[in-house]
Amino acid sequence: MPTTRIKIAVFLALVVVATRAGAQAPPLPAAPKPAPSSPAAASDAIPPDADHAKEALAKSPRHGEWADVKLPDGTKVVTWVVYPERKEKAGVVIVIHEIFGLSDWVRGVADRFASEGFIAVAPDLLSGMGPNGGGTDSLGEDVTKVIRTLTPEAVTARLDAVRAYALGLPAANGKVGSVGFCWGGTASFDYVAAQPKLDAAVVFYGTSPTDPGAYATIKAPVLGHYGGDDARVNATIPTAEDAMKKLGKSYTAKVYEGAGHGFLRQQTGRDGANLKASQKAWPATVAFFRERL
Repeated sequence: MPTTRIKIAVFLALVVVATRAGAQAPPLPAAPKPAPSSPAAASDAIPPDADHAKEALAKSPRHGEWADVKLPDGTKVVTWVVYPERKEKAGVVIVIHEIFGLSDWVRGVADRFASEGFIAVAPDLLSGMGPNGGGTDSLGEDVTKVIRTLTPEAVTARLDAVRAYALGLPAANGKVGSVGFCWGGTASFDYVAAQPKLDAAVVFYGTSPTDPGAYATIKAPVLGHYGGDDARVNATIPTAEDAMKKLGKSYTAKVYEGAGHGFLRQQTGRDGANLKASQKAWPATVAFFRERL
C-alpha cells in the first residue's frame, strides 16, 4: 500500500507540473498569410500587364529578334519577331500596337503568343516617322500625335509588307492572323477588311468600321473583346454585328462587364474587372487562332 500511494503521489505531481508548463507555454505563431499576388504572378497563362512586361521579356526563354521589313519606297518597318519552341511549322500572329506605338508591353504580348505556339511579329508602324528616321522610341510625347497622321492606306501597306515577310519565314506554315489593341484593334478590323487573304482577326477594344460597305470584302472570321465600361468603342459594335450577319460572315463580340478600355494592359484596374476580363479574353483568343492558324 505505501508503495502504491507513493506512485499515485508522483503521478499527480507530474500532472500538475505538465499542466502548469502547458499554461505558461507561449502560443504558436499564426501561419503567415500569403502575400497578395500581382496580375503577372496570378496567372502566367495571360500576358504581363504594362508594369511587368519588361521583367517578363528579360526572363523569357524564347528567341526574339529585330527585323527590318522593307517597303517599296525603301522605308524599313522595324519589327519584333518571337519564335515558339516547337518542332512543327507555326501560324503567324501580327501583333498591332496601341496608340502609344511599339512598347515593351506589346512585345510582351508577342512573347506570350510565342509561348502558345505561334510566331509573333510586332511591327513598329511608326518606323521612319520620327526624328532622323526613327520610330516609336524617337517620338517621345509626340507619339500619339504622329500616329494619328497615319492614313488607313499607309497602315494597310505596312501591314501587307509585314504579312509578306511573315509568309516568307521558313518556320511559318503559311497562315497569318492579326490582333490589335486600342488603336491597333481598330487597325486589325480595318486590315481584315482590306486584306482578304488574312486567315483570322482579333480586335481588343478597337472601333469597328463605320461604313457598312467595308464589311463586304472580309473573308476571315473576326473575334472582338470589349470592356463593358467603354461606351465610345462599344457603340460601334452593332454596326459590325448587323453588317456581318447580313453578309453571312463570322463576327463574335465578347463584352466583359465592369472592365474598362485597355483592360489587358491595365489588369489591376476597375476593382478586379480588368483582370477577370483578361483571364477570359486571352484563352479565347488563343483558342480562336489555334483553330484557324
